[in-house]
Amino acid sequence: MNTAATLLDPEEGGDATAERYRRLMREVDRLAQSLERGDEDVPTIQRLADALTKSFGRQTGLSGGRLYLREGDDFLLWSTFGDAQEVRRGTRVPESYLPLRRVLDEGWVYIRSDDPSIDRELEGRLGVDEFAAIELGGGEYLLAFDLVEPHDTDQVIFTLGLLRRTIDQQIRTAEMTTVLREARRIQNSIVPHSVPRFGDFEIVGRIEPMEAVGGDFYDCIPLTDKIVGLALADVSGHGLPAALQVRDIYMGLRMGTARDFKIVRTVERLNEIIHHSRGTGRFVAMFYGELEIDGTLIFVNAGHPPPFHLRADGSIRLLEKGGTVLGPFPGATYTRGYLTMEPGDLLVAYTDGLTESSDGEPGSGEEFGLDRLVERVRDLRRLPAQEILERVFDEVREHTQGRPQTDDRTLALVKRAAPKS
Repeated sequence: MNTAATLLDPEEGGDATAERYRRLMREVDRLAQSLERGDEDVPTIQRLADALTKSFGRQTGLSGGRLYLREGDDFLLWSTFGDAQEVRRGTRVPESYLPLRRVLDEGWVYIRSDDPSIDRELEGRLGVDEFAAIELGGGEYLLAFDLVEPHDTDQVIFTLGLLRRTIDQQIRTAEMTTVLREARRIQNSIVPHSVPRFGDFEIVGRIEPMEAVGGDFYDCIPLTDKIVGLALADVSGHGLPAALQVRDIYMGLRMGTARDFKIVRTVERLNEIIHHSRGTGRFVAMFYGELEIDGTLIFVNAGHPPPFHLRADGSIRLLEKGGTVLGPFPGATYTRGYLTMEPGDLLVAYTDGLTESSDGEPGSGEEFGLDRLVERVRDLRRLPAQEILERVFDEVREHTQGRPQTDDRTLALVKRAAPKS
């Protein structure tokens, strides 16, 4: 049964009743927000239930109660709150107990003192005559409230639904916060925060995610003292699901390079990993190259916006050689491309979230664009790589006039030092 559908609608019962319920909703939400959120659900549930009975007990008819935690097929009494009778922690109530079964099936239950389903000996030990209960956290917790006279049955039922919604929302928020915190930790650990010196090359990069975590990725992988792997990828979608797919890319690349696979084999193996990963239905655009200390770059472009090689004389070449995006097609094959980075040359890789950044609403404004990116880097090419990167991001933000991002933005640069004059 859908609890929300069975609880009293605050619009029913006249304007005065509706306003009373709306006021109670605001006050309970305010109370929940005022309580400091703990790292664990149990203390938070207890604090909110205790504060509710103390603040609104007379108004709602809820005088106190008990918090139960699921343990196998039983519910274990964890604590009492409010004016409830003190009961030894650890008292067990089997899931087969009919009132408990009803609250698990329906989300809430209201039990009168003459209800034939109650176990009077059990309820007597708990000091209970008439009670109401709600399940929380997908059946992991149960809150039972003692009722005192006089009380309004409709208001009790409404309050149960309101409290259940409020606490479950806090539990879901806490769970998502924990997941996002862990995802941020993982992403921060896999994105290079500094790059070791590699010959006469400067290698820099930055990701600006649209949300707390994102689906853009870049990496710099030392393969030998004379070869470094360079990767830039963009997972379809945003946020947590895309961030989890990024982890698969990181692990797949590291596995491939650790086993000394050839570059094409590394990309083809990664395609198989992504195709069979939990992120089925997602695809990944990726550029991967291996740069040798003499300036030779071997690369594969798997459906990624083509990076450009800006030569010291200002001319450019787009790096398109490779194949399709990773993920949708098992058994996809790829080809490799080559170039040589001479002194003074730049390699610029980016995700489409950067070039598609718009000065207006999506689909209606002018995008920053590849042409503008090429021109700005060409104008700035004599500056250090880190400064070029900073200036480009500043100009993208200026172009968008402070509008919220609609995609993750990533830029990576490799610059070979110009010959000394």
